[in-house]
Amino acid sequence: MTRKIQKILTLGLILFLSSSCLPSISLHSSKAPLTLAATNLEELSLFTPAELESLLSEGVEVPKVEKRVLLAALGTTDLDVQRPEQPVSCEPDVPFYDDFTVNLSVEPPPKKEIEFDIPIVINGQVEAFLQFFQTTLKSRFALWLARSARYIPSMKTLLKENGLPEDLVYLALIESGFNPYAYSRAKAMGPWQFIYLTGIRYGLKVNWWVDERRDPEKSTIAAAKYLKDLYDMFECWYLAAAGYNAGESKIARGMKRYRTEDFWELAKYPYLKKETKDYVPQMIAAAVIAKDPEQYGFASIEYQEPLRYEKVRVPEATDLGIIAKACETSLEEIKDLNPELLRNCTPPEDSEYEIKIPYGKKEVFLRNFEALQPVRKMKFKTHVVKQGDTLSGVAKRYGVGLDPILQINQLKKTSRLSTGMNLLIPIPLSQEVKPETGAAKKTGDGNPQKSRPQQITYVIKKGDTLWSIANEMGVNIGALSRWNNLHPDRKLVPGTKLKIMLNSNVSS
Repeated sequence: MTRKIQKILTLGLILFLSSSCLPSISLHSSKAPLTLAATNLEELSLFTPAELESLLSEGVEVPKVEKRVLLAALGTTDLDVQRPEQPVSCEPDVPFYDDFTVNLSVEPPPKKEIEFDIPIVINGQVEAFLQFFQTTLKSRFALWLARSARYIPSMKTLLKENGLPEDLVYLALIESGFNPYAYSRAKAMGPWQFIYLTGIRYGLKVNWWVDERRDPEKSTIAAAKYLKDLYDMFECWYLAAAGYNAGESKIARGMKRYRTEDFWELAKYPYLKKETKDYVPQMIAAAVIAKDPEQYGFASIEYQEPLRYEKVRVPEATDLGIIAKACETSLEEIKDLNPELLRNCTPPEDSEYEIKIPYGKKEVFLRNFEALQPVRKMKFKTHVVKQGDTLSGVAKRYGVGLDPILQINQLKKTSRLSTGMNLLIPIPLSQEVKPETGAAKKTGDGNPQKSRPQQITYVIKKGDTLWSIANEMGVNIGALSRWNNLHPDRKLVPGTKLKIMLNSNVSS
């Protein structure tokens, strides 16, 4: 009898521990579903009434277990018991399934839709350039994307301030890859690739000292004005973009010839060059990739930091090295922030030139500049190089040292001079400037003759260039360009007449 009681107690202890440690495990058969009624919560014995009566008569205490585990162990169906609707689980929020089969279906969160403020059409031409940028041009396009982060924020702001869609910024991506120094075979310059005449038309200064087509800020403002004019003319951003590439007159004539206002329709005809036909689908493809680069295989781009700077005003012909020292930064950083400056100083004709310095350096600059900037004891003269001129000869002519001329013009002693080249000559204020062509002739009464310009007409011959004409006539090529509103590199047409202003000596 003692062994029987020990057996019973052991079994009861096992079941008790099972109910305490593993409350979520159900022992019942799936064929006999059990549901626990809320009203039957009393504890029940493990044994039949006959066994209970036998044990109690011998004075043995029967272990009790939790009702749910007891019923599961006995497989009882006599009681009005129902299976719980929500079984207990060790893992909260995990669905409960029979036979411990878990089938989780987790859907990824919906992808945020990319928004554009220019029309986006995905057709065969666009898909071709999407593929081209991802394969043949992938390494170069990745470089453009990396550089884009430096310029896009400020450019978008300028476009928005001028009332234009911000996504037009991707024109600069396909024009230059956001390279301020980009120069095309058509002699277009800068991030927005302005040719000389269009740049001048929209307020960009281009001369010996500066080329504002390379200035990211000023060229973006000019591009915004040009694009706005194009949109006002065509009322379609695709045609405006095509006009930016080919010129508004070309697009207007094509629309009139083929009687269409649809770029895609116009592009079907041989009238437009392939470059212009490809221009709009390139712009669309570039915008699509740039806004979601990872989707198109550009996942490891090391984007550059956004361009940030402050502006200060400096006197004419201020050495960039002095500005760098005042900012406590490098000369390379000052040049990088001011790509429009073509020489090692600010323009001599601008008494308060606005120059960009690193962001946060304005107070440092103002504190240091006065101490570093020597008292103005110099004035500057521009010398136009003529045939036979040498650096030492020019220095001697003006009575100044050679080193200041070399430094301010970024030249070496071995540098060769070309006819028509401009040299900045720093001359002490106390020194009288020597005339370039010698003393003025005197009249019979001893009075010097006064010089007065005389206009002549020059007829262009075959093979002529502005450089050769300026050299032949002894005039400054820059002045010759201004007199006739021509770019120095423009090809001349034989028979065309040019206006030339020559100095002549007449008595007063």
